[in-house]
Parts: sequence; C-alpha cells; structure tokens
Amino acid sequence: MKWFSRKAKLPKLSVIVIFHNMPREAKRTLYSLTTEYQKGISGSDYELIAVDSSSKQPLDESMVRSHGSQFHYLSVDCEHPSPCRAMNQGVARAKGEIIVCNIDGARILSPGILSKTLKAYRRFRNPFVYTLGMHLGPKVQNESLLEGYNQSVEDEMLDKTPWKQDGYRLFSVSSVALSSKEGFYSELTESNCFALYKKSYDDIGGFDEQFITRGGGLASLDMFNRAMEREDITPVMLMGEATFHQYHGGVATNVPMEEHPWRQFAKEYRAVRGKDYATVVKEPNYFGKVVPEATHLAIGEYRNRTRAPVE
Repeated sequence: MKWFSRKAKLPKLSVIVIFHNMPREAKRTLYSLTTEYQKGISGSDYELIAVDSSSKQPLDESMVRSHGSQFHYLSVDCEHPSPCRAMNQGVARAKGEIIVCNIDGARILSPGILSKTLKAYRRFRNPFVYTLGMHLGPKVQNESLLEGYNQSVEDEMLDKTPWKQDGYRLFSVSSVALSSKEGFYSELTESNCFALYKKSYDDIGGFDEQFITRGGGLASLDMFNRAMEREDITPVMLMGEATFHQYHGGVATNVPMEEHPWRQFAKEYRAVRGKDYATVVKEPNYFGKVVPEATHLAIGEYRNRTRAPVE
C-alpha cells in the first residue's frame, strides 16, 4: 500500500502512536491529533501512523482513517506483550524527517504539542523534544483507583469537560504523573510523547526489543536515558504541554502501588543492560509559554535552573 505518490509533499513530522487493546481510548487520542484539535498546524505538515500491536480487538482501520487523509493504519504482530517492536516498525514506515513517538496510545495530547515541536526544531540544533505526563483524575491513577476511579467515572468526567474545544482544560481534571514528579521543572525520567530526528532515532538504536515484558517494562526510561547520554542531542522540554493518561488497565499505571511491577521491570533491565537502572540527569532547554491552566505546574523560582523558557 502506497501512502504517498511520488509527487506528494512529504510531511515534516511523522507521529507514531501504539495501541494495544484500547479501542475506547484510541478514539480520544486520535481526535487529539487532528487538525480540528491541534493548534497552528496543517494536515500537510504531519502524518499519523496508528500502530495496532497484536490487539485481541484490533483498531478499526476505517475509524483511524476517518480522522484525516494524513492518518494511516498499521497492524503489527508481536511475539511478546511489549510495544517496542511495534514502535520500531512504525518508525520504519515513517516518511517525515522528525519522529514523534507516543508509545502509549491511551494518552490524549494537549493542543500545542505538534506546532511547538516544529518550532523547537527551528530553534535548536538536533533537539530531543519531550513533554510532561499527567494522569486524568484527582490523583495518580495508582491511588485514585482505590477510591473508585475507573473508566465509567472518567467517561463522565470527560463528558462534562469541554476538552475537545480547549484541550488545556484537561489540566484542571488531572494530576501530574509520578514520572513527571512536580511539574515542568522536574528532572523527568521518561516521556510518553517525545520527538527526535529519524536519523537520531536510528543512531540511538530505537526502542530495544530485548525489553519483552508487558508494557515494555523500563524500555521508555531506557530510551530516554540513551537520548540524554548523546552529546550531539539537545534536550528540550515543552512548557505548557502534556499528555493525559486515560484509565485502561495499564500494567504499571492502573494497579495499586503495592502491586506495581517495578521489581520485575528492574530485573529485566539488569538482564538487558548488565547493570541496575539509574536516571541520566541532563538539564534541558525550556521552550514555550505555560498556559494559565498549567501555572500550578511551573510555580516557584527557577532555583538552580540555568535556562529560562524561550519561545
């Protein structure tokens, strides 16, 4: 199947989103990547590759394509319950020079991610652009589920929130993810939406398919570390933007903390890397403005931060 004719203009961005058994969540995530929702970007600027990774209930290809002519569907059969192979296959199909990776298809994006990402590539040399992670609901979902938070509660909450008209309203009905700590000036350990040149992705080696546990284990943290370790890559944190995790029974996000599979993940990491996991700390450039709805995530002085936000 040819996605582009020889005369077609190639997209600047290739957005890859991985889905596994999440038809409910996929509809919202895909809508958040349409030109009706994303601000300051046209359909010709990007392509969307929705990758279904061995779902028992595969995504409806016609539903994916109904969101725009730049939306494409790819089905990948994976031997293991990990999204790593699916992501690498999606990147291999990508036509854009810049890759935007969304390894968890349950996450709704804020409206400025794509346009700000393009601006960051005009501003910085070889950037690794990443975003904050949020959980829909009053607390991180590992905690809120103990108080009755579930898909039905989430559906009702989102039905009452006009997020499709203004995606930044999601900040008012969500909590910062544990991996994002206290907000935009935290030392993030991973990001569920990041961008880098396709060449850089290939040079790094993509997602390591040796991570085969459900959900990929520490594959996202490992990828984040490997990008941060590169001296030729400039880390860039997008201010005022985030992804919002929907409740879907996630292996790490939707279980009580005492049932969190960290020990299993850490054991696999040691087997793959031959050492214990440790965060690679590298201060990023802070890019963009914080929207009013997210000011509580960027409060206080810059402390020991040396780079103020730039536009």
